[in-house]
Amino acid sequence: MTTLSLSSLTLSHFRSHKRAVLEVDPRPVAIYGPNGAGKTNLIEAISLLSPGRGLRRAGVDELSRKPESLGWKVKALLRTDHQAFECETGAEPGQSRSVRIDGKVNPQVALAKVVRILWLVPAMDRLWIEGAEGRRRFLDRATLSFTPEHAEAVLRYEKAMRERNRLLKDMVRDPHWYTALESQMAEAGAIIQTNRAAAVAALTQAQAQAETVFPTADLLISQSDGTGLTEDALRAGFADGRGRDMAAGRTLTGPHRSDLDAVFSDKGVPARDCSTGEQKALLISLILANGRALAAQIGQPPILLLDEVAAHLDANRRAALYDEICALKAQAWMTGTGPELFAELGKRAQYVAVSEQDNASATHQQDNA
Repeated sequence: MTTLSLSSLTLSHFRSHKRAVLEVDPRPVAIYGPNGAGKTNLIEAISLLSPGRGLRRAGVDELSRKPESLGWKVKALLRTDHQAFECETGAEPGQSRSVRIDGKVNPQVALAKVVRILWLVPAMDRLWIEGAEGRRRFLDRATLSFTPEHAEAVLRYEKAMRERNRLLKDMVRDPHWYTALESQMAEAGAIIQTNRAAAVAALTQAQAQAETVFPTADLLISQSDGTGLTEDALRAGFADGRGRDMAAGRTLTGPHRSDLDAVFSDKGVPARDCSTGEQKALLISLILANGRALAAQIGQPPILLLDEVAAHLDANRRAALYDEICALKAQAWMTGTGPELFAELGKRAQYVAVSEQDNASATHQQDNA
């Protein structure tokens, strides 16, 4: 199995950081400092080395350091056991986000083929009790890690659906306007569903084979509207639902309405009914399972971004988490308010202290916390 890690990270006018430079080795990275010092901003920058809007789902203009608003840039050197490549992303004021890989302009989706990144942030703690949209994003992030082409299928589906929704809002009734768009949606939608099902199967297998102190979850993709999700079923569902969709002004059936259900395996209790601590433990378990499944499938663990992950774990659970990360040989970037939260890692990790002064300069690294 090969390893994948960032060896350097440079931020320019990103969020609170005027300039930040980190040089690291493949070990886990523990970032600590007071609230508001910019710890999460560092790992958010790394999350933008994958397709999409990053771990905070921020707009491009939100990422630029205020009050300058000069645009922003994130640059990273990534290394495997056999090669190195440079990824760069950023945006000028008023412009869309750009991506360069080894100096060449690429679409965002190309990042998924270069680096696999998974994250867990406090905002996800309510994943099981809030709306289905967040769970779909969680599922699609896992799916993207296994199947980089998933991003392209999602983009095709969403583009065709936007065009169809425009026709619906304009009360266009001629079926000829819908046929081609619905065929595109059906084709891409069937691919999306196939990819998602494969991801759930991989997560399920990885959980079953793991020795872990964290609880496992039985996962199921559900469809609230009851529509079949084969290409033919989708095409027929879109055609049959035009009248209802026109009344609503949007498409009411399809994979964009799917949900991810989870049940605490040992207790047989739906995740939404579990305690807050159990829900968090299930999420940690799924992230670790995703990492193990990727290591088995592609021979390389992903980069993990874990924001405040240790804050509500006792010492034994923290030690177990760190042991599993190290056994996975993943470079995990973790944040916390103090070095004591990472004591169980010892010299297996490298430490970065961040203070408010660092928002205008490089961060301070030390080998031991």
